[in-house]
Amino acid sequence: MALPFLVTGAAGFIASNVCKILLDQGETVVGIDNLSDAYDPQLKEWRLAQLRQHPHFHYFPTDISDFFAVKTLFEQYAAAPSAASGVPFAAVLNLAARAGVRPSVRDPWIYFKVNTDGTLNLLELCRKFGVKKFVLSSTSSLYGGKNPIPFAEDADTNCPLSPYAASKKAAEAIAYTYHHLHKLDITVLRYFTVYGPAGRPDMSVFRFIRWIARGEAITVFGDGSQSRDFTFVEDIARGTVAAARPLGYQVINLGGDEPAKLLDVIYELAKLLDKTPQLVFKPAHPADVPATWANIGQAEKLLDWRPTVPLAEGLRRTVEWYRQNQELADRLDLGEI
Repeated sequence: MALPFLVTGAAGFIASNVCKILLDQGETVVGIDNLSDAYDPQLKEWRLAQLRQHPHFHYFPTDISDFFAVKTLFEQYAAAPSAASGVPFAAVLNLAARAGVRPSVRDPWIYFKVNTDGTLNLLELCRKFGVKKFVLSSTSSLYGGKNPIPFAEDADTNCPLSPYAASKKAAEAIAYTYHHLHKLDITVLRYFTVYGPAGRPDMSVFRFIRWIARGEAITVFGDGSQSRDFTFVEDIARGTVAAARPLGYQVINLGGDEPAKLLDVIYELAKLLDKTPQLVFKPAHPADVPATWANIGQAEKLLDWRPTVPLAEGLRRTVEWYRQNQELADRLDLGEI
């Protein structure tokens, strides 16, 4: 009997898609998520409901920052019939995170509790229970505003512009320590501006779609010329599953390789929705970076991965999901702007 995969943050945007791919491949998935209110939990419940339809998905309402709760789960699966050697999981894919640049400025403590302490808890339990493979979700926000683009993995990440980025930098550092000291096989994935169906309501693409569809004003921080390497969620999830292979210690960018200006995305969405956008401009936030663009050479070489969904097609699919699930989408809290 094959060992299950442990996926943290399983009700989250990226992790729920990762779970689906693993389940479709015939794997058993243990998903944990505390359904935090970092953004509207209604959407997390909706994603979780899709996963619960699969008989090989097992959900636990666990918080990765609670060491003893996670330890209990490891102990439970270490004692399962599938764990003949006492190893509970084939791999741990740690996608649970407190995300968001601007909110991290207001409450940095929760970001370090989840992103750094939570990662440390999982690494220590992997060491203790003999789980050799660990995948850590990280962020393109680490590259800051001064590195040349496209960003390569060996760029300077020592000057994060937000507590969110700093907490992820700390998680990457402790992950390397566990690789060095305890020989854990660790892949760190730096994600670039993920979007797609059932995406986070506090992210720009979801907000833009709803505001445009309802004829409401769109708040744009800066002049709209800032660019992002938008990456479709299914591509990100596919790369994340590929990263569960043995690689030693690697840091790998996953990006769309198709940067777009924010205003261009707004006007493309407006065209798909057959609406005229109303724009309200506000000063740029100091924690925002002016541009992102991933060098994906490492992903191509090590994971045989390239993005397959162009931005225009990904935006179309995202708008389609909004229309099909408009009752849910329209009642979600978008969070603070």
